[in-house]
Amino acid sequence: MNLRQIEFALAVAEESSFTRAARRCHTVQSALSHQVARLEAELGAPLFERTSRQVRLTPAGEAFVRQAYLTLEAARRIPDEVAAATGQVRGQLSVGSISALGSLDIVALIAQFHARHPQVEVRLSQRGSEMSLEHLRQGRLDVALVGLWPDERIDDLAYLPINRERLVALLPPEHALAKRKRLKLEQLSTLPLVDYPQDSSARRQTDKAFAAAGLAHQVRFEVNHVELMADFVMRGLAVGLVPESVAERLRGVVAVPVQDAPQRVLYAVWPKVPSPAASAFVALLRTGDGKSL
Repeated sequence: MNLRQIEFALAVAEESSFTRAARRCHTVQSALSHQVARLEAELGAPLFERTSRQVRLTPAGEAFVRQAYLTLEAARRIPDEVAAATGQVRGQLSVGSISALGSLDIVALIAQFHARHPQVEVRLSQRGSEMSLEHLRQGRLDVALVGLWPDERIDDLAYLPINRERLVALLPPEHALAKRKRLKLEQLSTLPLVDYPQDSSARRQTDKAFAAAGLAHQVRFEVNHVELMADFVMRGLAVGLVPESVAERLRGVVAVPVQDAPQRVLYAVWPKVPSPAASAFVALLRTGDGKSL
């Protein structure tokens, strides 16, 4: 088994296609298929179910993928760790982030990090908190910025709370409740809501808040980005709940405090044995104290 074979197999797993995996790895499909077959022979188990329509992981393939990411990450970090021993921070830094970061300016943060550590190649991808946490555990991310319900636990990763804030109601300016100084969840429970997908941490924050108040609520639109949420609100199709610092940047909507609103905690999360670049990034976050840099 070698690293190239592992990279080929992971590309097939991510692309669900030998053709697309070969294109991504800049090789011909026959060569990639041959290397994956040799890997399967060495492991003594098929990693993929191959049909004329799709390629999907077998149970053995799923077990392989979990360890393969960690193996590639460990190999990638060897030169970075050696450089760090001589006082250099270099290599790659993969950051995952939710889209609504409140007062934290992710672009300014990365720019400041790049100025301090120009030999580090920084990559940023926006995704939900759950996917970022899973990718951290798989070794596919170095640091993640996630928003979680205050009671959620992160036992297997290191983390830094950045800020905590209540959610406010987003309403169209012409709405009857838009001129109120403060609302209650009960007043929102009968209105159509726009929120994040049901399996997301952001959605759990609102679901748990309504449940704790003994209230039913109706989420009519599920979206993945706060600007799209604001569009639905602005057009009078729904109301929403977002962190106060996020609401301040939105145009065409009115933000009203909610007395019993859910809270969100923004965390930076990273593996308990971080890469040198991740350690430097977290150190910069600590100096920022959760504010825009």
